[in-house]
Amino acid sequence: MSGHSKFANIKHKKEKNDAAKGKVFTIIGREIAVAVKEGGPDPENNSKLRDVVAKAKAANMPNDTIERGIKKAAGDLGSVNYESVTYEGYGPSGTAIIVKALTDNKNRTAANVRSAFSKGNGNVGTQGCVSFMFDEKGQIIVDKEECDMDADDLMMTALDAGADDFKEEEDSYEILTDPASFSQVRQGLEDAGVPMASAEVTMIPQTYVTLTDEQDIYHIKKTLEMLEDDDDVQEVYHNWDMPEDED
Repeated sequence: MSGHSKFANIKHKKEKNDAAKGKVFTIIGREIAVAVKEGGPDPENNSKLRDVVAKAKAANMPNDTIERGIKKAAGDLGSVNYESVTYEGYGPSGTAIIVKALTDNKNRTAANVRSAFSKGNGNVGTQGCVSFMFDEKGQIIVDKEECDMDADDLMMTALDAGADDFKEEEDSYEILTDPASFSQVRQGLEDAGVPMASAEVTMIPQTYVTLTDEQDIYHIKKTLEMLEDDDDVQEVYHNWDMPEDED
């Protein structure tokens, strides 16, 4: 994001997450349930579950909570009925927003998402209306302060594991992968002892929109806050070039 690092956003999200761990653990708990249903309860034989467990640990989720979640999902295979749904739409001044949710009630989730968009003077659009403005990528962020490896060695480790791109920023390194090779790259870095501040498959905007009107900024923040507060919502992606003081 122009003007400041992605790592600043990660830290901001982590700080918010620390203040609302229940929401974070709910999100990851649902991801664990879906991963177990799709591939079984053994992370060694289920790469999707392995990635979710890594995400849980990065969010400081206790190991016993993770294990409880896996066991609960394994015991409730018949009752795990979360569906993955994606909504796309527009915020103020044509900003693009993508919402990914896991829900057991699509009508409730759709109503909540539409409400968040409308209260922010935006609207939900048709499938595909804004996703073409984003690239789906595996993204791994490494905090420089936590990593003993120098930049060249880390880059070679990442590229050898199958990464597509490596970028050095002021306070962090960003490693990008094809979504299909994300799991093997993350595992390769984990095996090499690389600490990861964040590791996930994400939607990266191709370009960003700058908002200068105070009402536009108020409305997009209103939409994003309502979406983040919704337990069904897993991820929200947008192309607003959020100023650093708004983080």
